[in-house]
Amino acid sequence: MQQERRKSKRTDMTSKLVVKRLDGNNGNEVTIDILDISKTGVGFNCKESLQIGEVYEAYLTIWTKEVIHAFLQIVRIELRPDCYGYGAIFIGMPEMDSTRIEVYQTVSGD
Repeated sequence: MQQERRKSKRTDMTSKLVVKRLDGNNGNEVTIDILDISKTGVGFNCKESLQIGEVYEAYLTIWTKEVIHAFLQIVRIELRPDCYGYGAIFIGMPEMDSTRIEVYQTVSGD
């Protein structure tokens, strides 16, 4: 069994977010499918190739239909049959937004 390395509890969530690179080289916005989310990071699938170590700007639509503006740093990439699987950590997420994720985990019982 693989050891759990996450610092925070994670929650599966059906949502989409749009990602764009901060350096301006890639102006394309990309839709991704969220697999799980915690107050410190997010796991997602994407058909586009993203760069490990890069920081991307994201607009995450959460279960309340609110949008959280966040910055994600890619820390893991996994090649899957029809897409890429990514792990990313939140960079500089305001405490209010990370608390919203924690509250949802408590209420939903995940």
